[in-house]
Amino acid sequence: MRIRPTLSWTPAEDLPPGTTDLGPVVEALDTGGVLVLSGAGISTESGIPDYRGEGGSLSRHTPMTYQEFAADARARRRYWARSHLGWRTFGRARPNAGHRAVAAFGRHGLLAGVITQNVDGLHQAAGSQDVVELHGGLDRVVCLSCGDRSPRAELARRLEEANPGFEPVAAGINPDGDADLTDAQVGDFRVVPCARCGGILKPDVVFFGENVPLLRVEHCRALVREAASLLVLGSSLTVMSGLRFVREAARAGKPVLIVNRDPTRGDRHAVTRVALPLGPSLATVAARLGLHVAEDA
Repeated sequence: MRIRPTLSWTPAEDLPPGTTDLGPVVEALDTGGVLVLSGAGISTESGIPDYRGEGGSLSRHTPMTYQEFAADARARRRYWARSHLGWRTFGRARPNAGHRAVAAFGRHGLLAGVITQNVDGLHQAAGSQDVVELHGGLDRVVCLSCGDRSPRAELARRLEEANPGFEPVAAGINPDGDADLTDAQVGDFRVVPCARCGGILKPDVVFFGENVPLLRVEHCRALVREAASLLVLGSSLTVMSGLRFVREAARAGKPVLIVNRDPTRGDRHAVTRVALPLGPSLATVAARLGLHVAEDA
């Protein structure tokens, strides 16, 4: 499944309207077997911006494609300079009430699993188990030559040593951990190679234009088949990698429920779309179910 660089989507005027009724979400979770599919919107309350919501980063930022990254050394320099700076902020983000509520649902046996389109690791940090990172995770890097994987913290240390005094002020941080820098701010930033073979290092995430690993896709499809319902949290479903699972669930007759303030490409397949902020909404759902949601650490 290749991530196509679909950067915009215009909702049709005849989409079903959103609601403020959380009842169907409560009922689905009370029944159990709910598969969560989360997107960037669940992390906005942690300080990580959305791609397409109000003030989304796509209004000022076009994500790097795999083809550009692999073929152009200048593009890699620009990417790693921006990503290195962004990681300082991105890596300090903490789970919010939405992540903690999802973790509580899992602890109490209400979930069939969690699939996230996010690369921030916040579901795991909140305590969710066996999270499928559909698009990978920014806390790891991979070598395009030898396939070696290593911690992002190790690469951050090496980049600090190679670029002493690199302290530009970014205009903003994006959902992929990329900071907004001008070419002048990037300057002659030094990129470091794989410590094992000298190859090109890439974050262990699926770039636009790159394929999601087949085994990961099949695992997600199996989770959809086994689930009683699908709960989409904070995703516009603009990218087919997430929308595909919504369509598969709907074809199988499984209820699809969406909590997202704005319309999504999956609304036609959903029994409801709750147009409320995620953190407070999921905390309310947890309270109605009588579940304790851990406080922020």
